Amino acid sequence: MLQTAPPLDLDVAAVRAEFPVLDTTLPNGAPLVFLDSAASVQKPRCVIDKEVEVYTQYYANAYRGDYQFGVRIDEELEAVRAKVRDFIGAGSTEEIIFTSGTTMGVNLVANAWGRKFLQPGDEILLTIMEHHANLVPWQQIARERGAKLRFLPLDDDYRLDLSRLDDFLTDRTRMVAVTGMSNVLGTVPQLRELTDAAHRHGALVFVDGAQSVPRMPTNVQDPAVDFLAFSAHKLYGPTGVGVLYGRGELLREMDPFLCGGHMISRVTQQKTDWAELPAKFEAGTLCIAQAIALGTAVDWVSHLGMDRIVQHEHRLLEHALEVLPTVPGLRIYGPEDGSRRSEVGKNEPARTADFRPPTSDLRPLTSDRGAILSFTVAGAHPQDLSSFLDRKGVAVRYGHHCTMPLHEALGVPATVRASFAAYNTVEEIDALVDALHFARKRLRLD
Repeated sequence: MLQTAPPLDLDVAAVRAEFPVLDTTLPNGAPLVFLDSAASVQKPRCVIDKEVEVYTQYYANAYRGDYQFGVRIDEELEAVRAKVRDFIGAGSTEEIIFTSGTTMGVNLVANAWGRKFLQPGDEILLTIMEHHANLVPWQQIARERGAKLRFLPLDDDYRLDLSRLDDFLTDRTRMVAVTGMSNVLGTVPQLRELTDAAHRHGALVFVDGAQSVPRMPTNVQDPAVDFLAFSAHKLYGPTGVGVLYGRGELLREMDPFLCGGHMISRVTQQKTDWAELPAKFEAGTLCIAQAIALGTAVDWVSHLGMDRIVQHEHRLLEHALEVLPTVPGLRIYGPEDGSRRSEVGKNEPARTADFRPPTSDLRPLTSDRGAILSFTVAGAHPQDLSSFLDRKGVAVRYGHHCTMPLHEALGVPATVRASFAAYNTVEEIDALVDALHFARKRLRLD
């Protein structure tokens, strides 16, 4: 659960000055208001410059060449590994594996661990709000191994219903895979309670940290999770690279998911010996420049201060929840201060279409939700809303946000999502509200 941050001010103007793209004027003359950071954040100049530096000053393949460029690349990569270790509180650099992103991290564990250890009749516990990337890989390996998926529902306020945990977490549960922060609701699960309960039953815990790692302090040893995956591109870093953390003893027991290149120690015609951790799970050529620039992104976030980022994003969230209800017919989905009138996300069957979420005139409990807001406007299709917002320069996302089961449980096919980052301002949220009023007029909803 997020802790209340100290009253630390963020110099937003100085932060924005580090992002060249934020000065963009769109072809129609509208200034850019970028509110889609849950999909991917913009990049500060230092991250862009670092990637260019690698390509223009010392690029070489990694762990291949015993010449000056090769040694420099190896040293840079291992320095980044150490930075990530410290950033997420891991115990060793052996536990930090470079991947192509969160999705690869989930697939790696689902296959490398699941294929070896899952048995027919075993169970994997997910939640109804999981991103497809933290659902489909488990679905596939469960089908292959004869295991069963179960889905922990939400309570009346869009939080995990831990009062029903004993109904879903059993001695047959082998893995609990849960988002660190919902990419739709902003819900921050009660990880400590969930992790403690899972371990009491002998189950492992995998955390999809795609949204949580960039938005809240992370320590994989408190609460003690077994696996954590996240992507650089949501942490102000480049695309194409991410990190999987796994407890060393678990990684050593697992077989590789992909084979070839750096992850091999010795090959004969009939047998292959794997390299030691973390190389064992880093087949082929890494995203070298991107991984090195991830280290710069970690430095940038650390220098800015995660407490400041959390506090700033929560202030934006609170302001958004004050002003968005001025838009007639707007309904927000996510934890709020009060009880809802209907239940969400019961396990089987899914929520029927007559479900009606609450109105949005309630104040948030920002200690257990992140700066992500999904909403609908009565009478307006989310795609139409997004299109009209874009005319005003406001970039948001619409659709099911890779969470079809959650949207089915909510009883809506799609939502509009606005998500905030360190570079956003209160004025940009007001611009979102103005653009929504504009959209309603164009859609003749007034």
